Formats: sequence, structure tokens, C-alpha cells
Amino acid sequence: MKKNIHVVGAVIEQDGKILCAQRGDTKTLPLKWEFPGGKIEKGETPQQALHREITEEMNCKINIGAHIDTTVYEYDFGVVHLSTFYCSLVAGTPILTEHVAMEWLHRSELSSLDWAPADIPAIDKIKNQ
Repeated sequence: MKKNIHVVGAVIEQDGKILCAQRGDTKTLPLKWEFPGGKIEKGETPQQALHREITEEMNCKINIGAHIDTTVYEYDFGVVHLSTFYCSLVAGTPILTEHVAMEWLHRSELSSLDWAPADIPAIDKIKNQ
């Protein structure tokens, strides 16, 4: 039985664009694009995990808005349960600490990147709003 991994992703919007982050080439899912975020630790709500992860990964602060989607995707390493939320920056500018690249893209441009499979259902919802 595969391990269940519960994670969160921040769909950070600013000036009509959305922040997209590229995973490193030594990480699981190398060089795939994703919404920044990470694992929900024991005792955390998804929102608490998202605040913590964005502070750690991007060195900035966010406000968390509406829930977009929760996707369950089975990878070879486990079953990922990804909950995504609309977010806005409230302090700082995103800085790469764990990712190798980031892009700010319009909704219509999101499909131009090579996304991690668990993120794709959220992208489909975002593009159609």
C-alpha cells in the first residue's frame, strides 16, 4: 500500500499573473512546475501549513483565500493529496530558496509549462474562471 502524502499549494496572484515554481533537478518530479507549498505536518491545518511553507520556501508572507481544488494523484512514490488555495502577497517578494526558477504567468499561459500531474486539475479550474 502506497503512502498518503498530504500537501498544499499556493496559487499566488499579483497584477493579473500567477506565480509558478520549478522543482530542482535532484528532487522528486525533477524540473516539473508546481504551485509553491509543501507537506502538511501533523497537527497543522492546510492553511497553517501553507503559511509556514511559503515563509520557508519563498521568504514572503501571504493571505490565503478561497480553496480551489483538492486533487488525489497516485505517483510511484505515493498518493499525493494536493489542496490548492488562492493567495495574495502581503509582505516581501518571493525569493527562490528551494526551487530553481519561477515565472509569473497569465491564466491563459499556465499550460505552456511542464506541470507536476497533481497540479493540472487546479490549473484547469483556474484557467476557466
